[in-house]
Amino acid sequence: MKVLRAICIHKHLLGPANGKFITNSSRISFQSVQNPTFSRHFHSTRSHLCSEESPFGINAPKAEKDSSLNGKSRVWSIYDPVSDRVVTQRVTNNNDGQISEGETNMGLSSLGEAVEALPEERTYGSTKKSKLGRVSLSGGNIVRNKKKVRISWVCNNCGNVTGQWWGTCRSCHAVGTLKQFSEANYGDKDKISGFEVSENVMRSWLPQQKDEAGPIRLTEVSRGMSQQDWRIALPGPFGNEVATVLGGGLVPGSLVLIGGDPGVGKSTLLLQIAAHIAERHDPGVPAPVLYVSGEESLEQIGNRADRLRIETEELFLYSSTDIEDILEKVENLSPRALIVDSIQTVYLTGVTGSAGGLSQVKECTSALLRLAKKTSIPVLLIGHVTKTGDLAGPRVLEHIVDVVLYMEGEKYSSHRLLRSVKNRYGSTDELGVFEMSESGLQAVTNSSELFLSEQYSDSEVLAGLAVAAIMDGSRTFLIEIQALCVSGSRVARQCNGIQPSKADMIISVLIKQAGLKLQENAIFLNVVSGLTLEETAGDLAVAAAICSSFLEFPIPNSIAFIGEIGLGGELRTVPRMEKRISTVAKLGYKKCIVPQSAMKSVGTSGFGYLKVIGCRNLKEVINIVFTSH
Repeated sequence: MKVLRAICIHKHLLGPANGKFITNSSRISFQSVQNPTFSRHFHSTRSHLCSEESPFGINAPKAEKDSSLNGKSRVWSIYDPVSDRVVTQRVTNNNDGQISEGETNMGLSSLGEAVEALPEERTYGSTKKSKLGRVSLSGGNIVRNKKKVRISWVCNNCGNVTGQWWGTCRSCHAVGTLKQFSEANYGDKDKISGFEVSENVMRSWLPQQKDEAGPIRLTEVSRGMSQQDWRIALPGPFGNEVATVLGGGLVPGSLVLIGGDPGVGKSTLLLQIAAHIAERHDPGVPAPVLYVSGEESLEQIGNRADRLRIETEELFLYSSTDIEDILEKVENLSPRALIVDSIQTVYLTGVTGSAGGLSQVKECTSALLRLAKKTSIPVLLIGHVTKTGDLAGPRVLEHIVDVVLYMEGEKYSSHRLLRSVKNRYGSTDELGVFEMSESGLQAVTNSSELFLSEQYSDSEVLAGLAVAAIMDGSRTFLIEIQALCVSGSRVARQCNGIQPSKADMIISVLIKQAGLKLQENAIFLNVVSGLTLEETAGDLAVAAAICSSFLEFPIPNSIAFIGEIGLGGELRTVPRMEKRISTVAKLGYKKCIVPQSAMKSVGTSGFGYLKVIGCRNLKEVINIVFTSH
């Protein structure tokens, strides 16, 4: 193409006597006869293309003086985009002044050893054009430029993708979480996300049946399937607690991801789940469960199983970090469930990056997802979490899996909460409550009074305690809120488990609407057991605790508070009021203070000995609670 541009630039040097410019549908060539000045200039522009060792296998002489043109031949090699081939023109100057010309068409197939395979052709109208990559000739060798690689930056915290590096993520504002991710624009089907995946992973693990090749009617999908027997049930109190969070049991072919802080009990939880799945099978029918660990040895897992008193013979242990090796063992064993501990330790051959990286985590999870869907084997994964408590790696990992569970627990508490964040087979409102003991995780039978401590209502020292009924998912918990008012203290206000803005609002409402002189008092607020009060249903209990400490009047331990406080001092209702009151009644409370607007929907019957009292504002609450028992 450079030759064509040179011809167009010096076109004005040509004349009827000096040369002629030949163009037709099959070739584009130039014949120079009697213009040595232009001939020398033209050959100087072609000196890097025509050499003694030309890549096209043609000897091209260098530029010579005009007197040496007699008896010499010159060769022009031009690529014709119309005919999609290289056109070679040879011009010979005889001693008698006659010019003889010859043309050789060399197809692109003869350049296969020097040039890479060209992309497929596109047809525009009746003319074919070929998309060629940039080809440069350097030192007689053909060098084809590599395809451009797109570089992006992905946040490990929120998964936000940006085109350039920033010190902080522009989405979640986290510092130092952007990681470089290169993605090439490949056209092969065996390339995933710009990385070459080995053929063993791309192959189908189970042959596809002929009758399943086409679409299936919706009415035929679930025909003959019992919904009760479809899920894998987990027996016992522990199994029922886990099955409740999963939506009724473990779904065959599902991919479940469990995250949590280090040491919270993720491996213990999955080992107990594996034992319950292996124990639940028909007599004489094997139901093996494969537990694969990439972090611990088999001896460590065996010691934990002995401590948990797991003696089932259908539980198989295996230590490996190679996905292809794991899938091969699954194919040979055909287990009832597969557990991988953890997804950040396994790798896939052919994918760049170390184990736990962005590309490795994504491709390993995708390979396990294909295994689960094709074989109907449920796969349970353990995922590491960051300092903020989120799953390590991009958020794309949470979009691939079917269920995402988080295991929470305080450092100095033995209780554990199993929370559902994503569930394609059930509700995300369910919550499992466990207690960590020497023999493993035990289900908590009465989780409603989990965060309650002993109360002494007749003691003046313990003034400032109030009980609130809050909900986490579908579970109702009764928590204890403590308040301490110190007059004449210069200590700044402090809050543990309550948002400072929420505490300032409640205190301001008590000063303005209830008439309490709290301006010269240092107020300390605390939620028992280290919980964080995020629900507005605890506003009334916070206000009652502050009034109890300020008035030095203990609240009887038989009263609970449910309600939200407005800026005008009025009480507002909260969702699921009837379920909250029912939990309070089951725990033996005698009185429950609620907003007056909730009395119509709740009523007073069906709560046993519990007396539900409706109040319109804070003044009525103070008159009822702190004037009589």
